Amino acid sequence: MIRPLQSVPSAATECGLSEPEEPGCSPYDRSFWLAHAANTLVAVAAGLNYRYADFVGFLGGTEFHLGWIVGVGMVGSVLMRLGFGPGIDRNGPRGVWVLALGLLAVSSAAHLAIQRYDGVGIFLARIAFCTALAGVWSASTTFAASRGPATRMAELIGILGTSGFLGIMIGTQLSDWLCADLNGRREPVDRLFIASALLAVAAIPCVLFATRGGIPVRRRRREPLWQVVRKYQGAMALVLGVSAGAAVALPATFLRTYGAELGIRRIGTFFTVCAIVALASRLGARRVPERLGLARMIVLGFGLLAGAQLLYLPVRAEWQLALPGAVVGIAQAILFPTIVAESSIPYPAEYRGVAMTLILAAFDTGQMLGAPAAGAILHGSQALGLPGYPVLFAATAGMLLATAALYAGHAWSRLRRPRYRLEGLDGPARASASELGPLAET
Repeated sequence: MIRPLQSVPSAATECGLSEPEEPGCSPYDRSFWLAHAANTLVAVAAGLNYRYADFVGFLGGTEFHLGWIVGVGMVGSVLMRLGFGPGIDRNGPRGVWVLALGLLAVSSAAHLAIQRYDGVGIFLARIAFCTALAGVWSASTTFAASRGPATRMAELIGILGTSGFLGIMIGTQLSDWLCADLNGRREPVDRLFIASALLAVAAIPCVLFATRGGIPVRRRRREPLWQVVRKYQGAMALVLGVSAGAAVALPATFLRTYGAELGIRRIGTFFTVCAIVALASRLGARRVPERLGLARMIVLGFGLLAGAQLLYLPVRAEWQLALPGAVVGIAQAILFPTIVAESSIPYPAEYRGVAMTLILAAFDTGQMLGAPAAGAILHGSQALGLPGYPVLFAATAGMLLATAALYAGHAWSRLRRPRYRLEGLDGPARASASELGPLAET
């Protein structure tokens, strides 16, 4: 018999995850909130790196070089995720989680020794940094998804994801404060990497306590990875992840340079509003995907994210960043948990780690492809005498609308009816592809 891997505290396991509403059996226990705290610290560290453009600029690089550095960095994340999934399924998320946090601390500190924007060192450090983040998000998302039935997967992932919005809000404000005396100096930028390393170290005790008492259940029989992916993974879900990942990552990479072009020195307003609105949306509408269905939520999220691209165009002052920030916040609150659930629900519980790492790899692939593409669009537009950022925002909006239209055509039957067969099941996702009907083809 194949047993699912549950790396959660034994008390949660004893409750029976198929009945999360029983008294004392809520998935939102101390372990969940410790995991949430660990992710918040990591998200603050990631938020500090939203000023990575300042680091590359200090070394003499441009937006074109920034795009390539960020894009190449994601290569490590995408490739390493292929190993994270099976490792998490075999041994639980604890080991991958702690090792990733250690790598995050080391890779952050390694930036202190980098002196060239075009040297091997900056690419290796960025690859290690992105690989570490990939390990953290894969392990923590798998941990959260294993704590409830399939019908609540998007909700659980979404609530864990609020840690990211808190981290962005705190991290970007902290980065503005640490770099207040930038003026072309190296020291303020180095403070960001030192703080990032310290935050990663501080997250380790939270993870150790959150996963304490979890007993990994090993499978007696293992299918080859390619067979598992071929049986359960839908191609359309990966397309959604790549498209959303490319668009969502743009502000983190290029908003700083866009603001500098407009004479806006502080970008914290955008990320603060984005985080607050996204947090409120996640908490206020956490059960909406269960009621409306994933397909409707995904189309809505892509439409909002496309509209947000056009809201950047009239921005001329810092406070005007609040409007696109709010819309991006709502779109992010919708898209990440619903796309992850859309891709992962068809997998049996014993392959949850593989499922999570694959769809998160799709998001990373979007960043890997999107950052260099955005840099090339900016560079090429300016070379042709066209306004670089308006062209970039229009192209991104077009890409998102095309993705939404493609998915709507693919999932048309599910858009017409809010519920699909799986959403009536109780307990953790264990259904086979044949039991999922239209969802298994997505």
